[in-house]
Amino acid sequence: MTAARTTAVRIPGRARLAVAPAAFIGLVAFLWPFVVAPGKFGSAYAPPLIFGALLILVLAVVIAEISAGGIDAKALAMLGVLSAVNAGLRPLGAGTAGVETVFFILVLAGRAFGPGFGFTLGCTSLFASALLTGGVGPWMPYQMFGCAFVGLLAGLLPKLCGKAEMLMLAGYGAASGYLFGFLLNLSFWPFSLDPNSSIAYLPGLPFTEQWHRYLLFDLTTSLGWDTGRAVTTGLCVLIVGPAVLTVFRRAARRANFEAPVHFTPAAAASD
Repeated sequence: MTAARTTAVRIPGRARLAVAPAAFIGLVAFLWPFVVAPGKFGSAYAPPLIFGALLILVLAVVIAEISAGGIDAKALAMLGVLSAVNAGLRPLGAGTAGVETVFFILVLAGRAFGPGFGFTLGCTSLFASALLTGGVGPWMPYQMFGCAFVGLLAGLLPKLCGKAEMLMLAGYGAASGYLFGFLLNLSFWPFSLDPNSSIAYLPGLPFTEQWHRYLLFDLTTSLGWDTGRAVTTGLCVLIVGPAVLTVFRRAARRANFEAPVHFTPAAAASD
């Protein structure tokens, strides 16, 4: 038996045209230190251009979803509520041994409402959280994009039900905690130059040597922090996941996001 999947926010054609370049720009934003040669135009101007382009494309995804009918009034209200919940939860955990209280909501919402909703929620919740906590900075587009993919991939996981589903979601939540940290380190590692260090970014090195340095940097500096995030997310999914997932799915059924809307002309008034 498989679990029913509700798609609260679909990804129609126009939205996919916005998601594709956003994904590409996101990959460039994360991986440019391994491919951009020092002294070129990109090495000096790529980061700010990437930040601006990524924010514009993420906004385009949301606008495309709304204009294409992927987000109706009910789904938009749900998106606003969960974004506010995530923004309120984040200050409770962030900054203490890597404990994060945001990701389990992204995982469960992406699973219950679909990949489009998960992608959009990752963007909006991190943006709202940054405004609430004063965390606006050059790292914010990386955080928004990383969380967007956490929610997106949660909606694309295989169909399972019962304990097997919760174990899968818990395992994915833990893995996403490590992956998020691995990607977010790329937001500052290229700018931490130290020619005397064996793990710092050193412009001009071949890809394999640069990659080896980054792996050592990630393991040395953030493995413990990422472990805290992974453990927190996995445990939250296991402990509160069944109840929260049930609530989300009940809300999706009651809201009936994909119900077609038909308008009938009003009856002519009698003389």
